[in-house]
Amino acid sequence: MVEADRWILPDGVEDIFPERARSVERMRRRLLDLYECWGYDLVIPPMLEYTESLLTAAGEDLDLMTFRVTDQLSGRMMGIRADITPQTARMDAHSLAVDGPSRLCYAGTVLHTRARDPLSSRTPISIGVELFGERCLQADLEVISLFLESLKVAEVGPVCLDLGHVDICRGLLREAHLDAERERQFYALLQHKGVRDIQQWISTHIKDTRLAQWLMLLPTLTGGTDVLDRAQDQLRGAPCEVLAALKLLREVATAVSQNDVDVYFDLSEMPGYHYHTGLVFGAYARGYGKTLGNGGRYDHIGEAFGRSRPATGFAFDLYALVSQGTIDSGGVKGICFIDSGDREIFTEAERLRAAGERVVQLFAERQVDYYQINCDRKLLRENGRVVIKQLCEI
Repeated sequence: MVEADRWILPDGVEDIFPERARSVERMRRRLLDLYECWGYDLVIPPMLEYTESLLTAAGEDLDLMTFRVTDQLSGRMMGIRADITPQTARMDAHSLAVDGPSRLCYAGTVLHTRARDPLSSRTPISIGVELFGERCLQADLEVISLFLESLKVAEVGPVCLDLGHVDICRGLLREAHLDAERERQFYALLQHKGVRDIQQWISTHIKDTRLAQWLMLLPTLTGGTDVLDRAQDQLRGAPCEVLAALKLLREVATAVSQNDVDVYFDLSEMPGYHYHTGLVFGAYARGYGKTLGNGGRYDHIGEAFGRSRPATGFAFDLYALVSQGTIDSGGVKGICFIDSGDREIFTEAERLRAAGERVVQLFAERQVDYYQINCDRKLLRENGRVVIKQLCEI
């Protein structure tokens, strides 16, 4: 390897430099403070753990996203987390074991074997909440409300809330009695929204004429609230779980209509991680080509840990929020001073730091790039007194 190659990072992996890092950290603090105000307790799951616990409840799609390493102490296989939700489910089911509702929040780096799309990092910071122990509609609405509030705190807007329900697609496919491989094929086609490919696949694999018509409708059932009316009419006679999902979506749409947000429905929505069991949602910013965050219900994820509990939650890609938000990175700029051996200046610098000011020490009187050190004032002695002056006045 030549010397120049030593500084090249892998594809999808990047350094976060000071200005952007300040924005990311300010965003992280704001959101965690918000979640604390709503009663969500912070947890910090480990970066890696044995694959038996990390991937047991995750599904094949998350399995493929997970890097594996061998534990040098035990010889067992370990995984580096690609998603934090299964970890919080393990903590709720096994370690915390709370009888009533459990509200948890987190913020941490995850690692993906490949980027989700060309715009994404392979090392995003995932920040979100999980609500365990409640199956009622009010729990779903609390989580969606907090999801939308997070976007307000992040100063992202305008946004579109994308709503769906996995039981619409799954309920129809159960009627087809397909094997796992054919179901995967259909899900993959739905994700790409290729109507002709979907129609061709259905004509080959689905013999029930009415069921085939219902499945062909799925990629067309997207848009505003009128989609629910069309679905109610065109899916008449569909399995009960499909009709129940439509009813729930209507109730959620009525509740969130009070928020200043556009609502979009995608009734063929199947999230990337297949542990979801009910309502699913995501947020899009105008002009931005991928989701800022998503969430939904996943009621059976705790079964693998011996305690199945209702659960719902969401997660954001913190880098995506920062890229679309308007939170600035700097805040108040700092104060610099020269190390001249003046004890009174040092004492004043310590007092300013204790008060929350950014105070940067310079080691010699030389040309300084004040923009680089993020300072706009200087602490100095003038006419026998220690004062702070704007750099533009010096």
